[in-house]
Amino acid sequence: MIDYSTRLRKAQARMIDLGVDLMFLPYSASLHYLMGVGREEQNFGNTMYPGDWMTGAWIAADRAPILTLPRMQAAFHGTHAQHEVRVLPDAGDPLALVHDVLVALHIRGKARLAIEDRARAETVLNIQALLPGSALTRAADIMQPLRMLKDAAEIAMLRKAGAITEAAYEATLSRIKPGMTNLDLITEVNYQLIKAGSFAPSFQTSFYNMGPGFPFAFGNAAEVMLVPLAPPVAICFDFGAVLDGYCYDFGRAVHFGEPGAEYRRAYDLVIASQAAGIAALKAGNTCEQADAAARAVIVDGGYGEGFRHRLGHGIGMDVHEPPFLTAGSSTVMQPGMCFTVEPSITFPHVFSARVEDIVVVGESGGMALTAQFKELRVYA
Repeated sequence: MIDYSTRLRKAQARMIDLGVDLMFLPYSASLHYLMGVGREEQNFGNTMYPGDWMTGAWIAADRAPILTLPRMQAAFHGTHAQHEVRVLPDAGDPLALVHDVLVALHIRGKARLAIEDRARAETVLNIQALLPGSALTRAADIMQPLRMLKDAAEIAMLRKAGAITEAAYEATLSRIKPGMTNLDLITEVNYQLIKAGSFAPSFQTSFYNMGPGFPFAFGNAAEVMLVPLAPPVAICFDFGAVLDGYCYDFGRAVHFGEPGAEYRRAYDLVIASQAAGIAALKAGNTCEQADAAARAVIVDGGYGEGFRHRLGHGIGMDVHEPPFLTAGSSTVMQPGMCFTVEPSITFPHVFSARVEDIVVVGESGGMALTAQFKELRVYA
């Protein structure tokens, strides 16, 4: 069970420590984390309601938060009765409504305000108009340290999201065959995710399929969407489930057609690289040490050029969260941090291999939340 009251108290304590009088969080992972106000699956095109810029929570350091919602948002998506909510009529004045909220929260004069990093420019400009002379800072300075370290309830939630992801993967494996297209694969994965209990895909389900006869080369995914996957070609999955706001990120590779000895060697290197990375997710190590430990396996195996990206990223209520497992990151890992560990070897028009799981930092090494399906599966 997630204890939102404790989270709110911790955030307000950080606000006091940082001298922040008011924090504004629009609909976002941070608002979901702090108050349990859920997000919706995103549209490709933006949709807006009158006064949309003030949709979110106004959080003072010493008072209960107030949510402000446009009428259509409240009517269609809920009013969150566990919190005080002020609803803007369709023809209402959002500046006047927010002014009244600021008065209720005793915010006036040259206040110090923390605003969500991805809030709209319109929000920032209107706050400045309501509170001229106020100082602005980043809400991330309050929220990131809280969200970075996952407690037992969060880790349990991520583990369940991982189980949903693995169930969707297993079901997909029984339905795929050579000659399918990327569109077929994406459609099947997304269907199986929802069927297994995911709220939505945690990000756009992706495939990095490579082989001598397949034209994928990064950046042309749309062009190859309907090209049949004829053997020999490696099929690289990248997808994840969402459960109660927590995102999973998972990767595996299978092969259409019998792979050659070189592919099997590269695949085994990727699995060994991940094992080295997981072992390096040890409290006290730095993020760059974990990246280096995993990367050395692939470099020493002669495929360093094919490991094109960082080892992984923080994850939780967002798919990508700081910190990152990358060269140059001196961030010291702590127990409860969660990362993807996702080494790969990719050579367009030749082959690709990848594996990815979420791993929790521990005192003596990492603990993977998913670990099945690592034996190479071949579809002849």
